[in-house]
Amino acid sequence: MSAVLNDPAIPSRPQPRPGVLQIEAYVPGKSHAPGVEKVFKLSSNETPLGPSEKAVTAFNAAARTLQDYPDGAAHVLREAIARAQGLDPDRIICGAGSDELLNLVTHTFVGPGDEVLFSEHGFLVYRIAALAAGGVPVVAKEANLTTDVDALLAKVTARTRVVFVANPNNPTGTYIPFSEVKRLHAGLPPNVLLVLDAAYAEYVRRNDYETGLELALSAENVLMTRTFSKIHGLAALRIGWAVGPAPIIDALNRVRGPFNMNTPALLAGAAAIEDVAHVEKAVAHNAEWLPWLTTQIGKLGLNVTPSVANFLLIHFPPEKGRTAKEADAFLTRRGLILRSVASYGLPDALRMTVGSAEANLKVVEALKDFLEGKPA
Repeated sequence: MSAVLNDPAIPSRPQPRPGVLQIEAYVPGKSHAPGVEKVFKLSSNETPLGPSEKAVTAFNAAARTLQDYPDGAAHVLREAIARAQGLDPDRIICGAGSDELLNLVTHTFVGPGDEVLFSEHGFLVYRIAALAAGGVPVVAKEANLTTDVDALLAKVTARTRVVFVANPNNPTGTYIPFSEVKRLHAGLPPNVLLVLDAAYAEYVRRNDYETGLELALSAENVLMTRTFSKIHGLAALRIGWAVGPAPIIDALNRVRGPFNMNTPALLAGAAAIEDVAHVEKAVAHNAEWLPWLTTQIGKLGLNVTPSVANFLLIHFPPEKGRTAKEADAFLTRRGLILRSVASYGLPDALRMTVGSAEANLKVVEALKDFLEGKPA
């Protein structure tokens, strides 16, 4: 028998590499309310308008070719994005949601001991991706639940490889103006990749906001990521894209799986991005209900973080009978599912997606009843 088999220093079973067991698995927003006939899911920032009918038609048409492998280069989707955004399709990479692209970035540019920097209440996937790649997550404090450029720059070291900035940020809904994004970029060493995660960009209505596309097209170390899961209503299909310098895109494509996206997703995504009217309808709905919800919930005595996205962060007092955890349970019993954000370091808050008119009205009514101590 081999001496290796008898070596007591060898583990008794396969071991994950360092960092993997430090990962706290991502837990999506809940989607069920036991015993409730009609449920309003407001926990995952999905659009209440659903997908474009043009996307649905394209999806259905794809069923006729399920025996064929998908286009590994995502030509149809990249070209549709390029037309819509005025880009060179060769500067675009597509993935199974922007989540896959965020993970591709870390696996491509981060090695053992390298640092990945992001803000205090940044998207949980940043930490997960860093650890999965063997990297070290580094967190910069926020100022008033908003990304703090000075705090980020103060955390940059010789080991920093990637800086993730969600703008607007999830789950806070806050943003930094483009002048601050440019200041952050100017302060980073040229070998550090700045990833601008603009998943909620379409909803922002601020004159000082930019997605970061300009930097992604002009700088050698900036990548902008986008998603079809939010305003386009295609979360089930997992479609994301990114644009950046040719060398960055080339490196990511070398790591990307050969058939990382399915044909229905590719065709539905291409149809969705060309349906401008559907996007405008979704923007108008959000522009109407986001300020309404912010005002009405504020009138109940709850603090709401000002949001520019399609969701809002509602803060609850720590006193018994009025906590976020108790409010979550109360709302769930009424079929209103919001998102606990304790895993983001915000145990006293719930995140609410802007829903349909019916859902929005019911949430305000339910919160009023909760605060008044009425039964669920």
